[in-house]
Amino acid sequence: MSYQVKIQPSGHEFTVKADEPLLTAALNAGFALPYGCRNGACGSCKGKVLSGEVDYGVHQEDTLTAEDKAKGLALFCRATARSDLSIEVKEVGAVKDIQVKNLPCRIERMEKLAPDVMSVWLKLPSNERLQFLPGQYIDFLLKDGARRSFSLANTPEEDALLELHIRHVDGGRFTDHVFNTMKLKDIMRISGPYGSFFLRESDKPVIFLAGGTGFAPIKSILGHAFHHELDRPCVLYWGVRGLADLYQPLVPSGWQQRQKNFSFIPVLSAPAATDDWPGRTGYVHEAVLADFADLSGYEVYACGAPAMVEAARTGFLQRGLPEDAFFADSFDFQSTP
Repeated sequence: MSYQVKIQPSGHEFTVKADEPLLTAALNAGFALPYGCRNGACGSCKGKVLSGEVDYGVHQEDTLTAEDKAKGLALFCRATARSDLSIEVKEVGAVKDIQVKNLPCRIERMEKLAPDVMSVWLKLPSNERLQFLPGQYIDFLLKDGARRSFSLANTPEEDALLELHIRHVDGGRFTDHVFNTMKLKDIMRISGPYGSFFLRESDKPVIFLAGGTGFAPIKSILGHAFHHELDRPCVLYWGVRGLADLYQPLVPSGWQQRQKNFSFIPVLSAPAATDDWPGRTGYVHEAVLADFADLSGYEVYACGAPAMVEAARTGFLQRGLPEDAFFADSFDFQSTP
């Protein structure tokens, strides 16, 4: 059995199964309700039931009191529907609506994706979740007060672990630690989410431009978009040096097979003879310029090294791309202590 839920004041509607938490159903339908822990402990998802009946689910009594229930409040991460509902909650519509948190985390998994790229999965405490917009990043808070920023590669729908793609920078104290001494179950501290690199609502076709590990936030953006059946035409140009640097190629290749509105164009700037590379070569932004004579009707999302981002911006604006249609996350790799 399923029920219809209407969100006020937005008027958005979604369907929820009888045993499905309201928050889960809303997120799966593409409506970003606020949340923190997703297990009934923090109260961030508390909202009002205007009409209908809910099962409040398992939660901490001091988070949702009897007085709260008498006022019609419920924790949407735990509450399930027993009828059609009307609920009142402020949806997350922008970065300003998301709470920045400082949290401990544990190194849960590590996998070397390329000679100089490590994927690291972080596990938060059981009573915490990090709400974020696809494309945002977190900071590692180091003991000496320094910070190191890395984009989230997982989607909000899969937030049990936070996925990062970390490139080894020569002389980089933190990335040296990641590649040489970091161990599973190590405890770190993070802060986030941060950043304004997320997909805007628009009908324009989209060009994504990734340089190296700039693929990480774009993986999050596109994974989330396809989960919600985005129908805008999209193309991803992913630029790396050699074939070994094209880590996780099956992810965008899989999207291309499943999504009629998506195409993937890998570009190698310095392929080795042993790569036997039959595809595109050169600088990744130049591949875009070779394919598009007029960019006036597009949006571009570029992520990678500052030089790549700036070259893309300059070249694309000269091809008619409006200034307000170029969105970028520039990776400023830090090699200083």
